[in-house]
Amino acid sequence: QVQVAESGGGLVQPGGSLRISCKASKHIATIAVMSWYRQAPGKERELVASAARGGTADYADSVKGRFTISRDNAKNTVDLQMNSLKPEDTAVYYCHARGIYFGADVDTWGQGTQVTVSS
Repeated sequence: QVQVAESGGGLVQPGGSLRISCKASKHIATIAVMSWYRQAPGKERELVASAARGGTADYADSVKGRFTISRDNAKNTVDLQMNSLKPEDTAVYYCHARGIYFGADVDTWGQGTQVTVSS
């Protein structure tokens, strides 16, 4: 079973930057999609960015040009670099792995890491 764990959240001022990381317990080279989601209080969880096995990255319109997802299959990590942060980026950020690992379905969420953008 593949497990993922997030780290790197915290408090940052508007306009600042933060990098959060997701570490997987198994090799992620065969995992189809590694993604970052977020959930703000009172709102539904939403997709922020995803990185496919082949290298394609997709972003929510609200973060395009500000966030960058990077997947390192050798280190089994997926990072999210967040620049020009806004108060509306405040949320719990979750790492998600979806695909197949040695024939077993993978649909795994991390515990989440809090990102707060405030002055």
